[in-house]
Amino acid sequence: MYLHGTSKINALGHLEIGGCDTVELKKEYGTPLYIVDEHLIRQRAREYMDAFKASGLTFQVAYASKAFSVKAMCTLVEQEGLSLDVVSDGELYTAMQAGFPAERIHFHGNNKTPDEIEMALDAKIGCFVVDNFTEIHLLQAMAAEKNQTVKILLRITPGVEAHTHEYISTGQTDSKFGFDIGNGSAFEAIELASKQSHLQLLGVHSHIGSQIFEVEGFQMAVERVAGFAREVKEKLGLTFQVVNLGGGFGIRYVEGDTPLEVSQYVKAITDGVKNHFAGIGEELPEIWVEPGRSLVGEAGTTLYTVGTSKDIPGVRKYVAVDGGMSDNPRPALYESQYEAMLANRANEPAAETVSIAGKACESGDMLIWDLALPKVETGDLLAVACTGAYNYSMASNYNRIRRPAVVFVQDGQSDLVVRRESHEDIVRNDLIPARMNKQTVTS
Repeated sequence: MYLHGTSKINALGHLEIGGCDTVELKKEYGTPLYIVDEHLIRQRAREYMDAFKASGLTFQVAYASKAFSVKAMCTLVEQEGLSLDVVSDGELYTAMQAGFPAERIHFHGNNKTPDEIEMALDAKIGCFVVDNFTEIHLLQAMAAEKNQTVKILLRITPGVEAHTHEYISTGQTDSKFGFDIGNGSAFEAIELASKQSHLQLLGVHSHIGSQIFEVEGFQMAVERVAGFAREVKEKLGLTFQVVNLGGGFGIRYVEGDTPLEVSQYVKAITDGVKNHFAGIGEELPEIWVEPGRSLVGEAGTTLYTVGTSKDIPGVRKYVAVDGGMSDNPRPALYESQYEAMLANRANEPAAETVSIAGKACESGDMLIWDLALPKVETGDLLAVACTGAYNYSMASNYNRIRRPAVVFVQDGQSDLVVRRESHEDIVRNDLIPARMNKQTVTS
């Protein structure tokens, strides 16, 4: 397993993250356990900030909180000077409870409800990323009722198909998101939004997908958005103050993944803006980006305890752990691949090939196929790398399995940031109707 960030093998032959021995973390917090390398997240955040500062452009880096949204993460993001993207009232509430500055919150989503919009208006967030014509009219009406003028970006689809999984590709024409440039709806939306009395149109937002390993898609998106900006300037006399080019910057999950350095992604985007937006307005637009996975993905490790095994001679050996698709549904959703090691026997050579099964009552609950490990024994600790993004946030209570705890580790200190769910938590919202408490007799 490739060791990311502060991860290393210590003198005891144990995996250590943030100066904390994973064997000791298991004793203190139990398993499954999400372990988050705080230092690595802060390092990545600073890489983005430094790269944009070097470009000389005005910018905002906003963390896409859908990747991993808890109060401690919102606090970390605020401390590093980043803005924050939310896509639901739950993510907005989390940010507000963490005391995140509302003016640095951007609200995304293709179907914001009236209740969500009202909550965001009352919080006086910094910007709405408007996704469709219905939302333009709804937001205008609700802002007018509250006598507010709200800042918006319009989400547009530039017709760029990124090289990624079809479920996380979003910039192509056939997408549930945004206004399409090619069919004219983006121009129509700009014209409509610019006439609304309680909407302040800052510019546009474009996102082409996730887990992208090359810059060509971003460069093409910049060129197409700039072409659209030029058309808007010529026909409507409007210029974009802000151009948000989304996120999607890839990370290394397994051998063969080849993500670029943060600075390479940023340079491709900022160079493209300087080249293609020159002359459209008096000044170049402010550039926003929205990294999510690339900030937190590699910083996360999930620790499991090995339970049972099943050896089918000549076919496969299954090794089951005390978690699975309830804490990591990505292999089932996207056929995602991961690397892993025995955290308590990290120096031992591989002796067998096994497949890691989860404990859910589902044949598809498989975390890793064909993993080389030392001879696995019941009670071993399995550490799965790069689970910081879309693992906790997609976790469920399937089979009424309790969701794991989350700890931040740094400089030898571990801090619980999410408690492990209890059995009481599982049934907390359950109700039994009074009529069912009456004794019934069936024949």
